[in-house]
Amino acid sequence: MEKGRGRPKLLRQVGLDLEADYFKPAGVRMVDLESVEVSMEEAEVIRLIDLEGLSQEGAAGEMGISRGTLWRELQDARRKIADALINGKAIQIKGGNYELKEKMAGRGRQGGFGLGPGGDCVCPECGHKTAHARGQPCYQKTCPKCGAKMTRS
Repeated sequence: MEKGRGRPKLLRQVGLDLEADYFKPAGVRMVDLESVEVSMEEAEVIRLIDLEGLSQEGAAGEMGISRGTLWRELQDARRKIADALINGKAIQIKGGNYELKEKMAGRGRQGGFGLGPGGDCVCPECGHKTAHARGQPCYQKTCPKCGAKMTRS
């Protein structure tokens, strides 16, 4: 290792399936906009914490990173998004140091077999399970029994 350089970053495990990667204020031409870049792993942290409702420990485990690293990435992502919302900037999601979970050939981060694209959506309130549908995040589903937001198992 070269003097003055830290250890290399581990690839973050990202399960984010984006339908759009660029967001801009309505009614403003792109040439007139500044933009902020949010990395794929920052977007994944926002998804896991703010949409899926995972704890920091759970989200860190999903991504294969420490809670401290997750916290720093969460703060960076929220700052960038707040800057864009408050100051009328576009948000572009791109780049980063990540590996898509689907490309992990079904292997979990500890070497076991993970769920991959299959798996279930589970209600955290009553435990009801339904099959996960690719392209439809579990957090967008509501439990048919109790109406709570579903999470991925």
